[in-house]
Amino acid sequence: MPATHLDKRTTSRTTWTHASIPTLAVILSLAAPAFRAGADEIKPLRLCADPTNLPFSSDNASMPGFYLELGQALGKALGRPVAYNWYKSYFGKRTVRVTLLGKQCDAMIGLPLSEDFMGPAVIFSKPLITEAYVLVSAKDGKVSSIDDLKGKRVAVQFLSTPQNLLAQLDEIEKVTVLSPEEGMKVLDQGKADVAFIWGPVAGWLNKTEYGDRYAIQSTEGLGLSWISAVGFAKTSIELRDQVDAALPSLETTIAGLIAKYGFPTDRPVKFNAAPTATKHAFLPASQALPIVLAQLTTVAAATPEAVSAGREVFNGTCAHCHGPDAVQSERRIDLRLLNRRYGDDMRETYWKTVHEGRPSKGMPAWNEVFTDEQLDNVYAYLLTLQTPSN
Repeated sequence: MPATHLDKRTTSRTTWTHASIPTLAVILSLAAPAFRAGADEIKPLRLCADPTNLPFSSDNASMPGFYLELGQALGKALGRPVAYNWYKSYFGKRTVRVTLLGKQCDAMIGLPLSEDFMGPAVIFSKPLITEAYVLVSAKDGKVSSIDDLKGKRVAVQFLSTPQNLLAQLDEIEKVTVLSPEEGMKVLDQGKADVAFIWGPVAGWLNKTEYGDRYAIQSTEGLGLSWISAVGFAKTSIELRDQVDAALPSLETTIAGLIAKYGFPTDRPVKFNAAPTATKHAFLPASQALPIVLAQLTTVAAATPEAVSAGREVFNGTCAHCHGPDAVQSERRIDLRLLNRRYGDDMRETYWKTVHEGRPSKGMPAWNEVFTDEQLDNVYAYLLTLQTPSN
């Protein structure tokens, strides 16, 4: 969940949306008799939420965050009180497994609407909003393309898509930061000319801490933007359908929350082209396959179907270390460079590594986890991503 920037310790507790249970009782006592009669049967809508993750969520009742305020509106539309299971989302998919899939809550707002996210275990509502990385700059120096970044100092988040995108552009000076907060800070201190950071947080900080003095340009492209939605366990189809039915009535509420929390709403700039040397790495696998195989040893298993299956295994298992779709700025674990490193020995090196692992470097052996056919599919997929040798 790329939108989170959190502590490394977890907490897990449930609290009511209202200030206290007695307060809730007073509110319910004022409701219509029919509602009061069935109050004992109405179960709260339990939402997974991070207590310290503004502008998305907070356990501060005076500033609960976009997701929590939307959750409150959903609860009202469904006629259900709202309760929260607090859990730090620093752990990404682990958070989803522990809370949502662990039946500690009924829904989680703000998950990426993607078939690649948690596979079939999670189902999604209709789209909520698009979230993206943004380029933050002085208002008189607005950036509209990658070319506008040449010769500039650009603050980029560590291990992010922007860092990977700019990694091989030597004409851009990269200033590595660990968070959007740090990116805004170095920009404000004059240590960077542009910050390429997570948009919702940048917009929130620009609105609340920097007096709206910076221009914010949204981006879109592979790994730069995605649609967020409400996520549910796959068994919660009925609740998902109820939420979908309620969302159209909340369009005005959502628009108001977008403005309140400073989420960028400008028209995004498309970043579709990578540097020339790695351009094919950003093509769909079906297009990249003939380009790369023309330069490498032909592999019989490298059919479009095998490539697709290999991509699924790779992103579900290997992306944790090597990056989604193998986009990785750390050259020592950048699998797009396998052909450059090993040449004719690439296949043999790959096979030995996935079968035996490299325990001293944290690389496990996968031969008892995946079949040889699956590992062949991953290899076929990696072939489509190789940077051609010079």
